[in-house]
Amino acid sequence: MAGVYISYPFCAQKCTYCNFASGVFPVEQQRAYIAALLRELESYQWHWTPDTVYLGGGTPSSLNGRDLSALLQRVPGRPWREATIEAAPGGITPELACAWKAAGLTRISLGVQSFVEGEIRRTGRKHSAAVVADEVAILRSAGIGNINIDLIAGLSGQTSAAWNESLDWIARLEPPHVSVYMLEVDEDSRLGNEILLGGTRYGAADTPSEEQTAAFYETAVERLAALGIQRYEISNFARPGFESLHNLKYWTLEPYAGFGADAHSFDGYVRRQNPESVREYIEGSAAASTPARLEEERFFVGLRLMSGIQPGPEEWSRYELPIRRFLDAGLLESESGRLRLTSRGVMLSNEVFQEFLLP
Repeated sequence: MAGVYISYPFCAQKCTYCNFASGVFPVEQQRAYIAALLRELESYQWHWTPDTVYLGGGTPSSLNGRDLSALLQRVPGRPWREATIEAAPGGITPELACAWKAAGLTRISLGVQSFVEGEIRRTGRKHSAAVVADEVAILRSAGIGNINIDLIAGLSGQTSAAWNESLDWIARLEPPHVSVYMLEVDEDSRLGNEILLGGTRYGAADTPSEEQTAAFYETAVERLAALGIQRYEISNFARPGFESLHNLKYWTLEPYAGFGADAHSFDGYVRRQNPESVREYIEGSAAASTPARLEEERFFVGLRLMSGIQPGPEEWSRYELPIRRFLDAGLLESESGRLRLTSRGVMLSNEVFQEFLLP
Protein backbone atom coordinates (compact mmCIF):
# COMPACT_ATOMS: atom_id res chain seq x y z
CA MET A 1 0.00 0.00 0.00
CA ALA A 2 1.08 3.59 -0.59
CA GLY A 3 1.50 6.48 1.84
CA VAL A 4 0.90 10.23 1.95
CA TYR A 5 3.32 12.87 3.23
CA ILE A 6 2.10 16.41 3.93
CA SER A 7 4.71 19.13 4.44
CA TYR A 8 4.03 22.03 6.78
CA PRO A 9 7.32 23.98 6.88
CA PHE A 10 6.28 26.67 9.37
CA CYS A 11 7.96 27.07 12.77
CA ALA A 12 7.74 29.45 15.70
CA GLN A 13 11.53 29.71 15.57
CA LYS A 14 14.33 28.17 13.49
CA CYS A 15 16.40 25.75 15.55
CA THR A 16 20.16 26.19 15.26
CA TYR A 17 20.77 22.58 14.14
CA CYS A 18 17.94 22.45 11.58
CA ASN A 19 18.88 21.99 7.91
CA PHE A 20 15.35 21.37 6.63
CA ALA A 21 13.43 23.62 4.24
CA SER A 22 11.47 25.20 7.07
CA GLY A 23 11.38 28.50 8.94
CA VAL A 24 9.40 31.44 10.28
CA PHE A 25 6.99 33.05 7.80
CA PRO A 26 4.26 35.75 7.95
CA VAL A 27 0.75 34.66 8.94
CA GLU A 28 -0.58 35.74 5.54
CA GLN A 29 1.85 33.38 3.83
CA GLN A 30 0.73 30.54 6.08
CA ARG A 31 -2.89 31.10 5.04
CA ALA A 32 -1.91 31.15 1.37
CA TYR A 33 0.09 27.96 1.90
CA ILE A 34 -2.86 26.10 3.43
CA ALA A 35 -4.99 27.15 0.45
CA ALA A 36 -2.31 25.86 -1.95
CA LEU A 37 -2.08 22.57 -0.05
CA LEU A 38 -5.84 22.09 -0.23
CA ARG A 39 -5.78 22.76 -3.98
CA GLU A 40 -2.99 20.22 -4.51
CA LEU A 41 -4.80 17.56 -2.48
CA GLU A 42 -8.11 18.22 -4.25
CA SER A 43 -6.57 18.00 -7.73
CA TYR A 44 -4.63 14.80 -7.07
CA GLN A 45 -5.78 11.75 -9.00
CA TRP A 46 -6.15 8.99 -6.40
CA HIS A 47 -5.52 5.75 -8.28
CA TRP A 48 -4.83 4.02 -4.96
CA THR A 49 -5.91 4.31 -1.32
CA PRO A 50 -3.16 5.25 1.16
CA ASP A 51 -2.80 3.32 4.39
CA THR A 52 -0.35 5.72 6.10
CA VAL A 53 -0.28 9.51 6.48
CA TYR A 54 2.61 11.57 7.81
CA LEU A 55 2.51 15.30 8.57
CA GLY A 56 6.03 16.67 8.82
CA GLY A 57 7.75 20.00 8.83
CA GLY A 58 8.43 22.43 10.22
CA THR A 59 5.95 22.20 13.05
CA PRO A 60 2.66 20.73 11.80
CA SER A 61 1.48 20.45 15.41
CA SER A 62 0.91 24.23 15.23
CA LEU A 63 -1.88 23.70 12.69
CA ASN A 64 -5.25 24.69 14.11
CA GLY A 65 -7.93 22.01 14.31
CA ARG A 66 -9.94 23.43 11.40
CA ASP A 67 -7.03 23.39 8.97
CA LEU A 68 -5.79 19.98 10.10
CA SER A 69 -9.25 18.51 9.65
CA ALA A 70 -9.64 20.10 6.21
CA LEU A 71 -6.33 18.64 5.03
CA LEU A 72 -6.96 15.13 6.37
CA GLN A 73 -10.52 15.06 4.98
CA ARG A 74 -9.00 15.25 1.51
CA VAL A 75 -6.89 12.12 2.05
CA PRO A 76 -8.82 8.89 1.38
CA GLY A 77 -8.43 5.70 3.38
CA ARG A 78 -9.45 6.74 6.89
CA PRO A 79 -9.04 5.01 9.29
CA TRP A 80 -5.45 4.66 8.16
CA ARG A 81 -3.18 1.96 9.54
CA GLU A 82 -0.98 4.79 10.82
CA ALA A 83 -1.30 8.59 10.82
CA THR A 84 1.61 10.55 12.29
CA ILE A 85 2.12 14.21 13.13
CA GLU A 86 5.43 15.77 14.14
CA ALA A 87 5.09 17.90 17.26
CA ALA A 88 7.28 20.39 19.11
CA PRO A 89 7.05 19.92 22.88
CA GLY A 90 5.55 22.80 24.79
CA GLY A 91 2.16 23.22 23.16
CA ILE A 92 0.27 19.96 23.64
CA THR A 93 -2.90 20.38 25.70
CA PRO A 94 -5.60 17.82 26.54
CA GLU A 95 -7.92 19.60 24.08
CA LEU A 96 -5.33 19.43 21.28
CA ALA A 97 -4.56 15.77 21.92
CA CYS A 98 -8.27 14.90 21.78
CA ALA A 99 -8.63 16.90 18.56
CA TRP A 100 -5.75 14.94 17.02
CA LYS A 101 -7.39 11.69 18.04
CA ALA A 102 -10.73 12.81 16.55
CA ALA A 103 -8.99 13.83 13.30
CA GLY A 104 -7.68 10.28 12.86
CA LEU A 105 -4.08 10.72 14.05
CA THR A 106 -2.68 7.60 15.71
CA ARG A 107 1.01 8.42 16.22
CA ILE A 108 2.87 11.46 17.55
CA SER A 109 6.56 12.16 16.87
CA LEU A 110 7.95 14.51 19.51
CA GLY A 111 10.97 16.59 18.48
CA VAL A 112 12.53 16.56 21.94
CA GLN A 113 16.19 16.38 20.80
CA SER A 114 17.44 16.61 24.41
CA PHE A 115 16.14 16.47 27.97
CA VAL A 116 19.04 18.56 29.29
CA GLU A 117 18.18 22.23 29.79
CA GLY A 118 21.55 23.65 28.73
CA GLU A 119 21.50 21.73 25.46
CA ILE A 120 17.86 22.62 24.80
CA ARG A 121 18.42 26.35 25.25
CA ARG A 122 21.40 26.40 22.88
CA THR A 123 19.23 24.99 20.10
CA GLY A 124 16.68 27.76 20.50
CA ARG A 125 14.01 25.43 21.91
CA LYS A 126 12.05 26.31 25.06
CA HIS A 127 10.71 23.06 26.49
CA SER A 128 11.94 21.18 29.56
CA ALA A 129 12.10 17.53 30.54
CA ALA A 130 9.13 18.04 32.86
CA VAL A 131 7.07 19.53 30.02
CA VAL A 132 7.81 16.52 27.79
CA ALA A 133 6.81 14.12 30.60
CA ASP A 134 3.53 15.99 31.13
CA GLU A 135 2.73 15.99 27.43
CA VAL A 136 3.47 12.29 27.01
CA ALA A 137 0.96 11.68 29.83
CA ILE A 138 -1.58 13.94 28.08
CA LEU A 139 -1.23 12.00 24.82
CA ARG A 140 -1.67 8.68 26.58
CA SER A 141 -4.73 9.95 28.44
CA ALA A 142 -6.22 10.93 25.06
CA GLY A 143 -5.70 7.38 23.79
CA ILE A 144 -2.57 8.01 21.71
CA GLY A 145 0.12 5.69 23.02
CA ASN A 146 2.13 5.31 19.82
CA ILE A 147 4.73 7.99 20.59
CA ASN A 148 8.17 8.59 19.09
CA ILE A 149 10.83 10.71 20.78
CA ASP A 150 13.61 12.28 18.70
CA LEU A 151 17.09 12.71 20.21
CA ILE A 152 20.19 14.29 18.66
CA ALA A 153 23.68 13.03 19.53
CA GLY A 154 26.36 15.70 19.19
CA LEU A 155 24.54 18.86 20.26
CA SER A 156 26.64 21.78 21.48
CA GLY A 157 27.87 21.29 25.03
CA GLN A 158 26.78 17.65 25.12
CA THR A 159 28.77 15.39 27.43
CA SER A 160 28.58 11.69 28.15
CA ALA A 161 26.81 12.41 31.44
CA ALA A 162 24.29 14.71 29.74
CA TRP A 163 23.62 12.19 26.97
CA ASN A 164 22.97 9.49 29.55
CA GLU A 165 20.59 11.87 31.33
CA SER A 166 18.49 12.09 28.16
CA LEU A 167 18.56 8.30 27.86
CA ASP A 168 17.48 8.05 31.53
CA TRP A 169 14.37 10.01 30.58
CA ILE A 170 13.66 7.53 27.79
CA ALA A 171 13.77 4.77 30.40
CA ARG A 172 11.33 6.73 32.60
CA LEU A 173 8.85 7.65 29.88
CA GLU A 174 8.97 4.27 28.08
CA PRO A 175 8.05 5.43 24.56
CA PRO A 176 7.59 2.57 22.07
CA HIS A 177 9.73 4.32 19.45
CA VAL A 178 12.90 6.45 19.59
CA SER A 179 14.81 8.15 16.78
CA VAL A 180 18.50 8.94 17.37
CA TYR A 181 20.18 11.26 14.88
CA MET A 182 23.84 12.23 14.86
CA LEU A 183 24.27 15.96 14.38
CA GLU A 184 24.69 16.83 10.71
CA VAL A 185 27.36 19.45 10.12
CA ASP A 186 26.64 21.27 6.86
CA GLU A 187 26.11 24.81 5.64
CA ASP A 188 22.32 24.41 5.56
CA SER A 189 21.99 24.95 9.33
CA ARG A 190 23.19 27.91 11.37
CA LEU A 191 25.11 25.67 13.77
CA GLY A 192 26.63 23.55 11.01
CA ASN A 193 27.70 26.57 9.02
CA GLU A 194 29.25 28.16 12.11
CA ILE A 195 31.23 24.97 12.82
CA LEU A 196 32.50 24.87 9.23
CA LEU A 197 33.58 28.50 9.50
CA GLY A 198 35.39 27.84 12.78
CA GLY A 199 33.16 30.31 14.63
CA THR A 200 31.79 30.35 18.15
CA ARG A 201 28.11 31.28 17.78
CA TYR A 202 25.38 28.79 18.76
CA GLY A 203 27.93 26.88 20.84
CA ALA A 204 29.87 25.81 17.74
CA ALA A 205 33.22 25.79 19.56
CA ASP A 206 31.74 23.49 22.22
CA THR A 207 30.36 20.85 19.86
CA PRO A 208 31.47 17.23 20.43
CA SER A 209 33.89 15.69 17.95
CA GLU A 210 32.73 13.11 15.40
CA GLU A 211 34.30 10.41 17.58
CA GLN A 212 32.42 11.59 20.68
CA THR A 213 29.15 11.82 18.74
CA ALA A 214 29.66 8.28 17.43
CA ALA A 215 30.29 7.08 20.99
CA PHE A 216 27.06 8.72 22.17
CA TYR A 217 25.18 6.95 19.38
CA GLU A 218 26.68 3.57 20.33
CA THR A 219 25.69 4.18 23.95
CA ALA A 220 22.12 4.80 22.80
CA VAL A 221 22.11 1.56 20.79
CA GLU A 222 23.16 -0.41 23.89
CA ARG A 223 20.88 1.32 26.38
CA LEU A 224 17.80 1.25 24.15
CA ALA A 225 18.34 -2.45 23.41
CA ALA A 226 18.43 -3.10 27.16
CA LEU A 227 15.00 -1.41 27.36
CA GLY A 228 13.62 -3.65 24.60
CA ILE A 229 13.77 -0.83 22.03
CA GLN A 230 15.67 -2.43 19.17
CA ARG A 231 17.37 -0.69 16.25
CA TYR A 232 15.54 -1.56 13.03
CA GLU A 233 16.99 1.24 10.87
CA ILE A 234 20.18 3.27 11.29
CA SER A 235 18.44 6.11 13.16
CA ASN A 236 15.26 4.38 14.34
CA PHE A 237 14.53 2.10 17.29
CA ALA A 238 11.26 0.49 18.32
CA ARG A 239 9.59 -2.06 20.49
CA PRO A 240 8.27 -4.96 18.35
CA GLY A 241 5.21 -3.85 16.40
CA PHE A 242 5.87 -0.12 16.79
CA GLU A 243 8.14 0.47 13.79
CA SER A 244 7.10 3.48 11.71
CA LEU A 245 4.93 2.00 8.96
CA HIS A 246 5.12 5.17 6.89
CA ASN A 247 8.89 5.59 7.03
CA LEU A 248 9.38 1.91 6.20
CA LYS A 249 7.90 2.72 2.79
CA TYR A 250 10.91 4.93 2.02
CA TRP A 251 13.39 2.19 2.87
CA THR A 252 11.53 -0.60 1.06
CA LEU A 253 10.81 1.47 -2.08
CA GLU A 254 7.03 1.46 -1.69
CA PRO A 255 5.12 4.30 -3.38
CA TYR A 256 4.09 7.50 -1.62
CA ALA A 257 2.70 10.89 -2.60
CA GLY A 258 4.05 14.12 -1.15
CA PHE A 259 2.10 17.38 -0.85
CA GLY A 260 3.46 20.82 0.00
CA ALA A 261 6.75 22.67 -0.35
CA ASP A 262 9.79 20.42 -0.89
CA ALA A 263 7.61 17.30 -0.63
CA HIS A 264 8.79 14.24 -2.54
CA SER A 265 6.72 11.58 -4.30
CA PHE A 266 7.58 8.16 -5.71
CA ASP A 267 5.26 6.00 -7.81
CA GLY A 268 7.62 3.07 -8.23
CA TYR A 269 9.20 4.46 -11.41
CA VAL A 270 9.58 8.24 -11.16
CA ARG A 271 10.66 10.51 -8.31
CA ARG A 272 8.99 13.91 -8.08
CA GLN A 273 9.89 16.92 -5.92
CA ASN A 274 7.75 19.98 -5.30
CA PRO A 275 9.44 23.42 -5.24
CA GLU A 276 11.50 23.86 -2.07
CA SER A 277 10.57 27.51 -1.66
CA VAL A 278 7.29 28.23 0.11
CA ARG A 279 6.74 31.22 -2.16
CA GLU A 280 7.31 29.21 -5.35
CA TYR A 281 5.03 26.44 -4.09
CA ILE A 282 2.23 28.92 -3.35
CA GLU A 283 2.70 30.48 -6.80
CA GLY A 284 2.23 27.05 -8.38
CA SER A 285 5.71 26.41 -9.76
CA ALA A 286 6.02 23.00 -11.38
CA ALA A 287 7.48 19.99 -9.61
CA ALA A 288 10.69 18.42 -10.87
CA SER A 289 10.67 14.79 -11.98
CA THR A 290 13.49 12.27 -12.47
CA PRO A 291 13.39 8.56 -13.31
CA ALA A 292 14.08 6.36 -10.30
CA ARG A 293 17.31 4.32 -10.39
CA LEU A 294 15.98 1.29 -8.57
CA GLU A 295 19.13 -0.80 -9.07
CA GLU A 296 21.20 1.49 -6.86
CA GLU A 297 18.38 2.79 -4.67
CA ARG A 298 17.59 -0.72 -3.44
CA PHE A 299 21.06 -0.91 -1.90
CA PHE A 300 21.22 2.74 -0.84
CA VAL A 301 17.97 2.73 1.15
CA GLY A 302 17.52 -0.99 1.81
CA LEU A 303 20.83 -1.36 3.61
CA ARG A 304 19.69 1.28 6.11
CA LEU A 305 17.45 -1.42 7.56
CA MET A 306 19.02 -3.79 10.07
CA SER A 307 17.24 -6.65 8.28
CA GLY A 308 19.18 -5.70 5.15
CA ILE A 309 18.24 -6.77 1.63
CA GLN A 310 18.23 -9.98 -0.36
CA PRO A 311 20.05 -9.28 -3.64
CA GLY A 312 19.12 -11.30 -6.71
CA PRO A 313 21.71 -13.24 -8.74
CA GLU A 314 22.16 -10.31 -11.13
CA GLU A 315 22.80 -7.91 -8.27
CA TRP A 316 25.33 -10.22 -6.60
CA SER A 317 27.17 -10.35 -9.92
CA ARG A 318 26.96 -6.61 -10.70
CA TYR A 319 28.18 -5.54 -7.26
CA GLU A 320 30.49 -8.48 -6.57
CA LEU A 321 33.63 -6.36 -6.06
CA PRO A 322 32.27 -3.81 -3.53
CA ILE A 323 30.27 -6.50 -1.71
CA ARG A 324 33.35 -8.70 -1.36
CA ARG A 325 35.48 -5.77 -0.25
CA PHE A 326 33.02 -4.72 2.46
CA LEU A 327 32.49 -8.31 3.62
CA ASP A 328 36.26 -8.70 4.01
CA ALA A 329 36.49 -5.35 5.83
CA GLY A 330 33.74 -6.35 8.26
CA LEU A 331 31.35 -3.60 7.16
CA LEU A 332 28.83 -6.00 5.61
CA GLU A 333 27.75 -9.48 6.57
CA SER A 334 25.78 -12.10 4.67
CA GLU A 335 23.48 -14.78 6.02
CA SER A 336 21.06 -17.01 4.09
CA GLY A 337 21.36 -14.80 1.03
CA ARG A 338 20.65 -11.57 2.92
CA LEU A 339 23.13 -8.72 3.00
CA ARG A 340 23.24 -6.24 5.87
CA LEU A 341 25.48 -3.75 7.61
CA THR A 342 27.49 -4.84 10.62
CA SER A 343 27.60 -2.62 13.71
CA ARG A 344 30.86 -1.16 12.41
CA GLY A 345 29.31 -0.81 8.96
CA VAL A 346 26.50 1.33 10.39
CA MET A 347 29.06 3.88 11.58
CA LEU A 348 30.66 3.96 8.10
CA SER A 349 27.42 3.53 6.16
CA ASN A 350 27.93 6.51 3.85
CA GLU A 351 31.19 5.00 2.61
CA VAL A 352 29.35 1.75 1.92
CA PHE A 353 26.36 3.36 0.21
CA GLN A 354 28.36 5.44 -2.25
CA GLU A 355 29.93 2.32 -3.73
CA PHE A 356 26.51 1.23 -4.99
CA LEU A 357 25.79 4.46 -6.86
CA LEU A 358 25.91 3.86 -10.58
CA PRO A 359 27.94 6.32 -12.73
